[in-house]
Amino acid sequence: MIKKFIDKLFGKSDSTDPGVKRVKKSPFGQRQDVTVKEHGIDVSLVDDRAMDVVRTLKDAGYEAYIVGGAVRDLLVGLRPKDFDVATDATPEQVKSLFRRAFIIGRRFRIVHVIYGRGREHEVIEVSTFRAHLDSSLAEQVGGNERTSKSELAGMKHAVDASGRVLRDNVWGPIEQDAARRDFTINAMYYDPETQVVVDYHNGIKDAKKRIIRMIGNPAVRYREDPVRIIRAVRFAAKLSALGFKFEDKTVAPLREMKGLLADVPQSRLFDEMLKLLQTGHALASIAQLKFLGLGTGIYPLLDVVVENADEPFLKLALQDTDRRVGEGKPVAPSFLLSCVLWSDVREGWEQRKKRGEHLMPALQDAIDDAFNAKIGDVSGRGKLGTDMREIWTMQPRFEKRTGSAPYSLLEQPRFRAGFDFLRLRAQTGEIDMELAEWWEKFSTAYDDERHAMIEEARREQQSKPQAPRVRVKRPDAEAGAGHTGHAERSTPDAADASGEQGDAAPAKKRRRRRKPTNRGGAGGEGAGGDTPSPSSDTASNA
Repeated sequence: MIKKFIDKLFGKSDSTDPGVKRVKKSPFGQRQDVTVKEHGIDVSLVDDRAMDVVRTLKDAGYEAYIVGGAVRDLLVGLRPKDFDVATDATPEQVKSLFRRAFIIGRRFRIVHVIYGRGREHEVIEVSTFRAHLDSSLAEQVGGNERTSKSELAGMKHAVDASGRVLRDNVWGPIEQDAARRDFTINAMYYDPETQVVVDYHNGIKDAKKRIIRMIGNPAVRYREDPVRIIRAVRFAAKLSALGFKFEDKTVAPLREMKGLLADVPQSRLFDEMLKLLQTGHALASIAQLKFLGLGTGIYPLLDVVVENADEPFLKLALQDTDRRVGEGKPVAPSFLLSCVLWSDVREGWEQRKKRGEHLMPALQDAIDDAFNAKIGDVSGRGKLGTDMREIWTMQPRFEKRTGSAPYSLLEQPRFRAGFDFLRLRAQTGEIDMELAEWWEKFSTAYDDERHAMIEEARREQQSKPQAPRVRVKRPDAEAGAGHTGHAERSTPDAADASGEQGDAAPAKKRRRRRKPTNRGGAGGEGAGGDTPSPSSDTASNA
């Protein structure tokens, strides 16, 4: 009786009393302010720059918290690699408080606050609390982000026919912002100054139980933003080592919802694929994709990764990527994607060489085909594509270890990436390990040592018997007519004659063969020329 009296006095309802009306649970959850004594977060794991952003916003009179995956990682004792901040300040207000801050995005406007410069720079992403809106009440457009640009202009909340959110820039209070986030373990807000965690959806409890649970109806949430399907896989892969598992209701709709990804812009899928492969859990992510029945159909390049993940070269590259991320070392997307597409490039290259095409033109054409088939215009024509091409086209140049070619190659900006790629090829038996060891030694040697190494390579080359040069004949050529003569001739006239043979080579490549050899040119051109060199023998095995 006394307990009931006290409960009534303080406005508490008794759920067991049939006379008491139950209060409907709020769709935005129940706020809990959890102190450091309960959550145990070590504030020393928080990045100083993230602390500065929170402090600056609070000093200006705004709410500000570290939010999302960083709080989740802090809860389980990990040092987060990235820090995001959420605030009630608008993007324009945030931008005005920092010297180097930029508003980005149309669908979801946020602010990037930049600290440092060059490779040492760090980005703190700041988002404004979003209102929890009913997608059925949003403005609807017939197309997508690309086809409905004019229609979307000025809209703050818009969806397409499938319910995917195209514009989401209506501000709201923190409790509504929390309800809009995907998983309970990503919906916690941490104030590093007071060391209080604000939790609306039992995220701390789920983190302790190692459960990945979607906030709200999972099917509806995946429909709002299909990229959550990929994010779910990424989180499961990242947290599986810590014992995290999906709640049954969260994982159930994943496979049937996969088709919604077809309407997501290719550029966004490309970025999500990179995140999946570069968070230090690439192999675990691939295993999750297969386990969940999502191994194909998300993105063409990701299909290649899943299909070839067990091949020695790609598997070693993925393991190396995971290791580097774990050690806090940078990972270049161009290097990883070069490894992913290497089997396609190498196969096309070999086929062209068998048809009699020259080394470098054959490689360039194989690269073009791989880009067109697997990447298209997303990143294959930008800096990422340029870096990938450089890594690949360096490979035959590593075969030439005489003259000025080694010095020229060593000065290339992407030399280290090209060499690391060469070393992976050697480790998987694609080329002789001696070649990789030679370049490792040459890259760190003094000038006199380098000169001695080049001289030794020259003597070894001269001591080897020169392989006969194979020419492609015309189909109507007489059997055996002039075959030996063409194979043994090495004068410019012979080069001209070889260019006239064989319909298999395009006319532009025949013109390239007639060019006289420029001994003063770059090593890469020498590797693809008519003059026999070490590259001629080894590249055929590449």
